[in-house]
Amino acid sequence: MKSKTNRLNQFQITKVIRITFLTIALMLTSCKENKISAQDNIKTKVETPKIDIHTAVITDNRKVVKQHIEAGTDINEKEKMGGSTPLISAALFGKTEIAEMLIDAGANLNIQNNDGSTALITAAFFCRPQIVKILLDKGVDKTIKNNYNQTAYDAVVGSFEAVKPSYEALGKMLQPMGLKLDFQYLEKTRPEIAAMLK
Repeated sequence: MKSKTNRLNQFQITKVIRITFLTIALMLTSCKENKISAQDNIKTKVETPKIDIHTAVITDNRKVVKQHIEAGTDINEKEKMGGSTPLISAALFGKTEIAEMLIDAGANLNIQNNDGSTALITAAFFCRPQIVKILLDKGVDKTIKNNYNQTAYDAVVGSFEAVKPSYEALGKMLQPMGLKLDFQYLEKTRPEIAAMLK
């Protein structure tokens, strides 16, 4: 009887050892696979482009903007001069496709630049209806005011003649960076943008 009990105990011990051994083997295999997978991720990681993201936005270089997004560049990084994010710059220069790329990549829609303007305020003021619509569809905050106590709506609701000097000054300042302003288009489009924002 003792020998039968001993055999059962040995059988149970052997069974426990086998299960333990199999568990350890599975864990090691899993760790090895995770290690290989991690190494593959390192090899396939996209390198940060040499062209900075702000320059890529202004020059409409979608390929480089996409590389920045894939490389994990901070897409909310503010440029030093005016504190604009890539999305605000896309709104300013009318780069609709880039604005969509940045929004789809999770860009913060409500960040303000140094004068308190958001992408929405900028897109509204510079009459970028497609960008305004995209931002509104994504639930942007329309109530944010800039340092001049204006919402996006306030920035386009007044008379064009009252703000024309501002457009002229900004146009001259930003023309070397590629900004071209069509005053007839701005005058015609401001009421349309105001209606979108109401």
